[in-house]
Amino acid sequence: MDQRVSLITVGVDDPELAAGFYEDMGWKRVSSPDGVIAFDLIGQTFGLYPLSALAEEIGVDVDTLGHGALTLSYNCRSKGEVAQVLDKAGEAGAEILKPASDVFWGGHHGYFRAPDRTIWEVAFNPFSALAPDGAFCWNGYG
Repeated sequence: MDQRVSLITVGVDDPELAAGFYEDMGWKRVSSPDGVIAFDLIGQTFGLYPLSALAEEIGVDVDTLGHGALTLSYNCRSKGEVAQVLDKAGEAGAEILKPASDVFWGGHHGYFRAPDRTIWEVAFNPFSALAPDGAFCWNGYG
């Protein structure tokens, strides 16, 4: 198995509502089969799928899926960009869980909960510079 994630699928109650939030954040949908709303990312795709359909596909009750302790992270090119992204998320309907602040290890981050209940970290890591195309690598491109 290659060390990569190809598709991140989030089960949501209302895919159109969830998609509207990501579109308000500036993301663009791509053509996809019925039932899936997809956004291509750098090296992956982010998909929104009805929670009940996801449970049915897996063969479990919706309650079994729950929402575990998972966060998705968006890394920024600068410390100042963190607050800008959090502000945009708030304007698009997200709940800001933690405003932008310095972190003990030398970074800067904050958290928001999207309307689909997905929790996102928005971070600047001075030790992991992004590639020119925005790709992230733990020890940075530089």
